[in-house]
Amino acid sequence: MEYILFFQTWLVLAVIFAFLEIFIPGGILLNLAIASVLVSLGVHQQWLDTWVLTLTTWFICASILLFALYFVTDKFFQGEQSINNVDDELDMYGKEVEVIESIGPGITAGRVIFQGTTWSALGDGSEIAKGSKVTIICKENISLVVEPSNIKL
Repeated sequence: MEYILFFQTWLVLAVIFAFLEIFIPGGILLNLAIASVLVSLGVHQQWLDTWVLTLTTWFICASILLFALYFVTDKFFQGEQSINNVDDELDMYGKEVEVIESIGPGITAGRVIFQGTTWSALGDGSEIAKGSKVTIICKENISLVVEPSNIKL
């Protein structure tokens, strides 16, 4: 393991990492190259005199550079971010759907078609005939609560 304590070993390693960054972009290999240059300077100045200290220094330098470069690039090169509605019930509210199985009278459930599938539907107590248009008020467990619209199919 003597080659780890050679100044030239770390410079060659830095060149290899920097060259590979061309083929594997992302900045990680560039961080490893910079860490290798820093370790080569430590070896050249004879601050790093054992292989354990040398490898530990390289690992710590690479880790610090990775985190530092991440926060710098994240600040200046942010990607597009958008926060969409994650509450499906808000998307349902006010939509008009077709009754495919009569709803009511009373608490008798029927069926409506919404978003390409059929849903159990509850009404306001009155009878809503098959083929009618209804408006979704809310969702009650796995059933939609609907009210009659004035439009007939």
